[in-house]
Amino acid sequence: MSYQVLARKWRPRRFSELVGQEHVVRALSNALDHDRLHHAYLFTGTRGVGKTTLARILAKSLNCEAGVGSNPCGECSACREVDEGRFVDLIEVDAASRTKVDQTRELLDNVPYAPVRGRYKVYLIDEVHMFSDSSFNALLKTLEEPPPHVKFLLATTDPRKVPITVLSRCLQFNLKRLAPEQIGAQLDRILSAEHIDADSDATRLLALAADGSMRDALSLLDQAIVYGAGKVGDADVRAMLGSVDRSRVHGLLEALADNDVDALLRVVAELAESAPDFSDVLKQLLRGLHQIALFQAVPEAAGLSLESEALSPLAERIDVEDVQLYYQIGLIGQRDLPLAPDARAGLEMVLLRMLAFRPSDGDSLSTPVGKPAPQAASRRESVSAPERTAAVESPAPVTSRSAGSPSTNPAPSGVAESSAGIAAPPSAGDSDWAGIVAALKLAGVSRELANNCVLGERDDDRLVLLLDPNGASLSTQATRERLGKALNDYFGRPMRVEIRHLEARPVDMPAASLADTPARRRERDDQARQRDAEQAIMNDPLVQEVQQAFDATPLPGSIRPADNDSHKQR
Repeated sequence: MSYQVLARKWRPRRFSELVGQEHVVRALSNALDHDRLHHAYLFTGTRGVGKTTLARILAKSLNCEAGVGSNPCGECSACREVDEGRFVDLIEVDAASRTKVDQTRELLDNVPYAPVRGRYKVYLIDEVHMFSDSSFNALLKTLEEPPPHVKFLLATTDPRKVPITVLSRCLQFNLKRLAPEQIGAQLDRILSAEHIDADSDATRLLALAADGSMRDALSLLDQAIVYGAGKVGDADVRAMLGSVDRSRVHGLLEALADNDVDALLRVVAELAESAPDFSDVLKQLLRGLHQIALFQAVPEAAGLSLESEALSPLAERIDVEDVQLYYQIGLIGQRDLPLAPDARAGLEMVLLRMLAFRPSDGDSLSTPVGKPAPQAASRRESVSAPERTAAVESPAPVTSRSAGSPSTNPAPSGVAESSAGIAAPPSAGDSDWAGIVAALKLAGVSRELANNCVLGERDDDRLVLLLDPNGASLSTQATRERLGKALNDYFGRPMRVEIRHLEARPVDMPAASLADTPARRRERDDQARQRDAEQAIMNDPLVQEVQQAFDATPLPGSIRPADNDSHKQR
């Protein structure tokens, strides 16, 4: 007997054997068991998720000699003939090869006649969206009021091309793409039944490569069995798919965590020796960043991942903001990778861009090639050392984050390191919080957190900052630690910093001063500059002459004040 491919051999023959389509199976099973059958069904979904298979099982359930029900016997002549594709009352039509209206009319001419063998005459029209407009029009009347012995089962991968008049006459079921875990579990069951040795990592790779299609997964499994001479090994599957060893991708993530440009380029050079698909390398890097982000948001998810042992430590070393930044740059790089002069150069530029735009606590974002940035180590240090880091407290819960505009305002040269003793503060008065913020070595979200605070109380070793509610989402563990360290460096000694919400202001502090944060000052300055610019334009004699001559009015939002150096610096 000739070999039968796995996709045909393991095609489900009962509703219970379908994987990942429980919502459709439940609806059809209830309709069959309670005799609430519609005359037309439309199954939609991507390729290989079970549309045609589901239609054939439904046809078998309708014509089983044991009676209509959700569990056909599978042994009677009708069930066997449906499974073998030779049941005379199941008319399967490929709409892509019968697009002409004459062919559709010829098909519908036999609708009035009773079934030959079964209880129902079932028309299974695959890829129905390929019908022409004339064919759809010829089908409409029959589809709306067919004879009681006829059922229409339509399947399509693109329901948007099906006329709304056809959709309204059908019960529509959307079949979902299968998750890699569902595909992997099914592949493991099939390999076990076929007595084929396989690595768990290999089936996981096949499940990912199938991209939601069970049929594609089984075809790839067939190919992997042949490639591995009867075995499905991790190395063989990677070689067959052209996939990259995960250890290389982990090396890239390690280099990103250390901000080590030299190590980053070295790993890319090692990857290039095996001539990989660099687009796939970037895709796997994005998957790794996604896993790291999940571990940071939900630590319990680490136990559910196959790569938790390698990626969990990275989740503690890379900042949450950096992970999101790297992921976004990677997504854009994946889109632009085909435009690069060559794929390797495109990947290298994406990786270098991740480090170039990485937020820095200092006044410079540049890092010498081959050397990890000093900030990478300092950002991972514990906050338990009181001589270097402030103990920051915030009683209010943080529910969201928002990014601020990074600042490149350099810190004054008079600020000394905490280990060098106490130095004189900058010229700005200690009570002028805006001046203090301008002198801090802060950038990005940490600076915006400082800009949204006002100075409440100050002792020799203690600062109380009052946070504007509009900036509550900026207060996170990482931003508070950076702000505390910057204030330590500014005052030249350890300071205990407390961040409170505006509602917790001292009784003797006027409410008006609480709203006088640097951020609100900047907003008021911008509004004043905008009003001055609009007034200057509207008072210009030439503008007034144009308005009178052409009955014109300026477009809303078209007048913008010119940037000046001091404004840019803020």
